[in-house]
Amino acid sequence: MNKIIIALSLLLFLHTAEAKVFEVSNQSFLAKVFDDQPLKPNVIWLDQEKKRVIESILQHHAPYIRVKYWQKGTKTAWILNEVGKEKPITVGVVIEQSKITQLSVLAFRESRGWEVKHDFFTRQFNDATINDELQLNQTIDGISGATLSVRALTKIAKIALYLERHTQP
Repeated sequence: MNKIIIALSLLLFLHTAEAKVFEVSNQSFLAKVFDDQPLKPNVIWLDQEKKRVIESILQHHAPYIRVKYWQKGTKTAWILNEVGKEKPITVGVVIEQSKITQLSVLAFRESRGWEVKHDFFTRQFNDATINDELQLNQTIDGISGATLSVRALTKIAKIALYLERHTQP
């Protein structure tokens, strides 16, 4: 009987410890944002100033030298990654008129904090802008047990809004 309880406990532990992978393809996200019209990506090259600003938002080294984005008129879409606790979270951000109109978690690979993928959380970013100090104009409520995931999405929102300032319509 004890062996059965131990085996069931071990199975339960392994199930909860395994990362919950949630994934939407980048192409599906972009197709939905731009009404199935294929667009070529644009690129922003990160000069020293942009890299410095992005690293100040991330609070760590930015490992890239350019960032892709998609644009149609005044609407831009960004697909960015930031590590939650140990693994990257892939997020799609749509911006129009310097405001976030949609923030979606495209891939979540962590074992905790997955609640950030739900609309009840991501809707908080709608209409968000940043000021000159790179702070969001609205408060993003956290989720108990998902602090690092919330921080990762907030950083991504700030970076997308910052980079959007450097695009040409």
